[in-house]
Amino acid sequence: MSTQPLIEWTENGAARSARWCSEAGLPPPARVMIASDEITADAAYRLGCEGTAMLWRGDFQNARQLLRALARRAHRSDARQWSGIGERAAASPAEVFNLHRMTRARRARTLAMLLLPFAADHRVELPRAPDVREACAQVHGPGNGPYVASLRELLGLISAYEWRRTGVEIPALDARIHPHYGVFSPVRNEYVDLVFHAPLPAALAPRSTQRAFDIGTGTGVLAAVLARRGVERIVATDNDRRALACARENVARLGVAARVDVVQSDLYPEGRAALAVCNPPWVPARPSSPLERGIYDPDSRMLRGFLDGLAAHLIPGGEGWLILSDLAEHLGLRTRAWLLAAMEAAQLKILGRTEITPWHPRSADRTDPLHAARRAERTSLWRLATA
Repeated sequence: MSTQPLIEWTENGAARSARWCSEAGLPPPARVMIASDEITADAAYRLGCEGTAMLWRGDFQNARQLLRALARRAHRSDARQWSGIGERAAASPAEVFNLHRMTRARRARTLAMLLLPFAADHRVELPRAPDVREACAQVHGPGNGPYVASLRELLGLISAYEWRRTGVEIPALDARIHPHYGVFSPVRNEYVDLVFHAPLPAALAPRSTQRAFDIGTGTGVLAAVLARRGVERIVATDNDRRALACARENVARLGVAARVDVVQSDLYPEGRAALAVCNPPWVPARPSSPLERGIYDPDSRMLRGFLDGLAAHLIPGGEGWLILSDLAEHLGLRTRAWLLAAMEAAQLKILGRTEITPWHPRSADRTDPLHAARRAERTSLWRLATA
């Protein structure tokens, strides 16, 4: 935490400062005032919308109630904006997507304006505050002096801590995967099921001498699925330190660490394999924070990298498995023609494609601005080989 910027404010007539901590990558607010239990939700919402942060000195549980009240006001404001859009001429899917992201970013900035003081050991120094030291230490590491962070981010850390503790049930493994903070969680099991059921390439035999690559392993879930299917040697790569630690922990917990070698690499490791699996972020847009890197792939960088490097990393008869949703196509951000052209340019041929209809709560939420795209979404496993 030593490289963190400072947040500054005036309290009781004296200038104060502390380290600023934001896992979302938000800069420290320029304007900070002291707030406590007496402030009203309307006043706090106006301050947040204006960009004035409130460093809380009251009761912790009252701060949580205030944040919920701010969220309700932000929701009503968003609903009015989307109602106005509905009254105008129909916007394109891409325009709706971009406006949706802008609305969410503005909402996040406003709700992040409620700040908490933390001690060097990650204790929240407020009445009735829960013990969040372990949840914070898992993300921030050892303490290095007092700091200030937003209540909204703290609640995200607590939620991630519970996900990591309890895990996510993966039917294909008959076990749980435990995601770390900031690592994409496999809550949508359809892509895991695709890898579980796809026929393994003949080039993997004999499996004791051939290996598979899991490119961008994240939690390690797909590497674990391959190991459970009998693949003896798997190299799982990632370039994110949290993902690497998460994958190593999961494959060890599942008893497949002897088969899975987790290594740091931007994409491919050295050498060739009989199978290379990749589940890149599905939406070609720029992440607005480090926590969105598992969702957004700027300019389809990872997708392009996987396709362009595949032929050079397969043994004769080997296959590449690309797991990809067509959500971006329904949002008008990428076309099927573009994807097929990228495969052809990489000198790849399509051996087959298995498609599955995903189900998640937002696909049934008609109030979601992206409902039409989510309802039409399909997830595919493309089996690719060198042309």
